[in-house]
Amino acid sequence: MKTTLFRLKKKLDLVGDWLFAQLVFAILAVLRRFPARAGIDAAAAIARAVGPLTPRHRLALDNLRKAFPEREEAWVRATARENWGHMGRLAAEYVYLDEIFDYDPERPDGSGIVEVEGIETFIELRERKGPFLFFTGHLGCFELLPICAATFDLEVTVLFRPPNNRFIGRKVLGARRTRGGHLVPSKAGAVWPLAAALQDGKSVGMLVDQKFARGRPGTFFGRPVRTNPLLPKLARQFDAEVYPVRSLRLADGRYRLVLSPRLDLPRDEGGAIDVDASCQLLNDVVEGWVREAPEQWMWFHRRWKV
Repeated sequence: MKTTLFRLKKKLDLVGDWLFAQLVFAILAVLRRFPARAGIDAAAAIARAVGPLTPRHRLALDNLRKAFPEREEAWVRATARENWGHMGRLAAEYVYLDEIFDYDPERPDGSGIVEVEGIETFIELRERKGPFLFFTGHLGCFELLPICAATFDLEVTVLFRPPNNRFIGRKVLGARRTRGGHLVPSKAGAVWPLAAALQDGKSVGMLVDQKFARGRPGTFFGRPVRTNPLLPKLARQFDAEVYPVRSLRLADGRYRLVLSPRLDLPRDEGGAIDVDASCQLLNDVVEGWVREAPEQWMWFHRRWKV
């Protein structure tokens, strides 16, 4: 009986996921009929209205209160609502990625949709062999980052976590394949293609701000978390240089992509990269980014669930 009920539940969940995915695809199809700026603004407005009505909103509020205990409740609620607007923008930006990324190094700063900070680092990395590791967080339109790397002739193999909804996941993976270079879904065996790329002197990129149940213990905003040790382990194994990179949405509907100088990971007494200390350093870097633009990070993620 229990087995039958479990199977029935799985089928109902699958049907629910399919229906939700069709709704998302229909909304995105409508957005394609609008110019990029109008479509993204519309998606933000819808998300700001609908997001606070979902169960995830309570999680976002709770996370914001824990991360910023010194802030007033009005700020927490305003930030959470604005956060939903950014999540709506992120969903709509999938439709317009090719149109959004208009960066031209010959164009004066501020005259295009995208500006890039750290161009000299991109050029310097292009001129010499890796391996290189890039890391970022769920900030801004992080999907633009591999497109930017490709613009500077940097081939990046990107590790990503597929959405829980399998139907949306397939659609996202298909879109990313055409725009973002090589992609590796985060699952068992994912390390092998990443290692192969680094072994060949190429580049690997990954998000480092997600919960990882078997990760190394550390803190994020002063609260206990577990962090995936994959990046420092790969850096140690392949002697790969590590670079922080992030995306920010600007107030005027534009974007700033920032490639920072090389980050030197902590080392132990023997000179090898200290994995635990490096995981904490990654957390500290991302926390600094989030404090600068708290409304642009995914607050409904269970980052602190240990």
